[in-house]
Amino acid sequence: MTAFRSSTRLRNKGIVVQNEGRLSRRQVLAAAGFIGLATVTGCGGGDDGGDGKDLSKKQDGAMKNYRAGQQFKASRPLSFAVLHNNNPVYPMKSDWLFWKELTKRTGVTLEPVDVPLADYEKKRSVLIGAGDAPSLIPKTYHPSEVAFVSSGAILPVSDYVKLMPNFREKVRKWKLEPELDSIRQSDGRYYLLPGLHEKTKANYSLSFRTDVLDRHGLSLPTTWDEVYDVLKALKEEHPGTYPLTDRWSTNTPFPCGALFSYLGQAYGVKAGWTYDNISFDHKAQKYVFTGAQDAYRQMVEYLRGLVAEKLMDPESFSQTDDQALQKLLAEKSYAMSANPQVLVQDYRYNLEKQVKGARIDMVPVPLGPAGPVVLGGGRLENGVMISSKALKSDDFVAMMQFVDWLWYSDEGQRLARWGIEGVTHTRSAGRYRPKPGISLMGSDPDAPKDMQKDFGFYNGVFAYGGSWELVSSMFGPDEKKFQEAMAQRRQLPVDPAHPLQSFEQEQATLWETPLKDHVIQNTLQFVLGKRPLSQWNSYLAELKSKNMQQLVDLHNKAYERFRKENG
Repeated sequence: MTAFRSSTRLRNKGIVVQNEGRLSRRQVLAAAGFIGLATVTGCGGGDDGGDGKDLSKKQDGAMKNYRAGQQFKASRPLSFAVLHNNNPVYPMKSDWLFWKELTKRTGVTLEPVDVPLADYEKKRSVLIGAGDAPSLIPKTYHPSEVAFVSSGAILPVSDYVKLMPNFREKVRKWKLEPELDSIRQSDGRYYLLPGLHEKTKANYSLSFRTDVLDRHGLSLPTTWDEVYDVLKALKEEHPGTYPLTDRWSTNTPFPCGALFSYLGQAYGVKAGWTYDNISFDHKAQKYVFTGAQDAYRQMVEYLRGLVAEKLMDPESFSQTDDQALQKLLAEKSYAMSANPQVLVQDYRYNLEKQVKGARIDMVPVPLGPAGPVVLGGGRLENGVMISSKALKSDDFVAMMQFVDWLWYSDEGQRLARWGIEGVTHTRSAGRYRPKPGISLMGSDPDAPKDMQKDFGFYNGVFAYGGSWELVSSMFGPDEKKFQEAMAQRRQLPVDPAHPLQSFEQEQATLWETPLKDHVIQNTLQFVLGKRPLSQWNSYLAELKSKNMQQLVDLHNKAYERFRKENG
């Protein structure tokens, strides 16, 4: 859910260098990568960075001439440790069919290092810092990997994508170079293998009790002005309620993380889960501070209006998800943030049991001042870091081939999402269906088996990214309709690369957290009315005193430097 910032132009069919008098740094890096690929696939050695690492003695278990679309099968049994984010919705089981089928197909046994979801980021940092992290570290959201770059604890994976033909093919076919460029560091390399999407996929929006709207002659809103009108009308009909309550406010640095994300998008700013201190102003062609933008203030003013008029529950910003759900079920509220999964599994399933005739639907993200847009960078998802220790192993090449097959091949992605054809799902004319008796994300609430809980498929650790055909195969009727509407919207440009050098990153880190904390704290105070919006200029002055301008200048300096060095 975190947006990606910043920029590879890896050409895996040769390198074209235009005659411009001199080679840019990017062209030099790309050339080095091509030479390295030829060496590695021949007699080993060389990498994308051109420092001549010899991989000829690290090919134990690897396939010769491994190609995109080919089934990876280790030449001997291998095992790799993987950090496993244990989701309480589908707690990990050692007897999942996923583990068994993966070993059967690839010859690789994964050894999960199990970490509870709530502790995942903290535990990951501790393990990496102590040198105890497993080789594979998935479920990592950019820019979390940046903290581990200077220590050398994680690999510059862009040096080794030459070993990953499926990854390279998708980058080329889907023209993902600008998105990958956005996660490069100051050395021109990236340290995270992100999930790759063919198309941007929206996840969150508002849901409304459509039966209640129908009863009062109200239509589903398409703009934020209409959202206000609908909530106002509901308040008049049900004065003792807060028409809108919300969730996703605990275990997250930015309360109401989903709401702020998609509301911010309507104003063209990063907020909530997508918040980043730095944003690129494409008109001015420079980086600016997100929480000081006028559009950010307008977004805050809108929410302040909802809370002030008691159209939105002020407890939204502190309550648990279950508390929010109970208000929806008790008809104390009629609208709440949703994604397609919770819409079906939590809201609709429980409402239909408790409230006769209840119907609830999710609307395409309402439009705001920015128009019909989605934020740029949405085609990259959380991804995999590789521990630097893995490079010391004799089976390093095989491990990279395995990562490429599981996370980036069509067949590996299909296995991770749907499992085994004829066992967990059927497939006809490109349409997938769970086998009878198996539920997937609430598709059959009365089914005795669950695709995630009982079989380990569609596990967020392994199932992300993919072609639109595969990603959309998971859509129920509601999500299909939602995604079709969102797919018509224009994607805002990806922020250009502006990687910081190590000493700059250290300085930026000292400024980043106090600034972000101040933005979030004051955003909530403004929205809740604990601080009047007339003090917005004072808030801006406080940000300046916390080195806001120095941080912006640092990123603009990095942007100009990277642009000059890389063309």
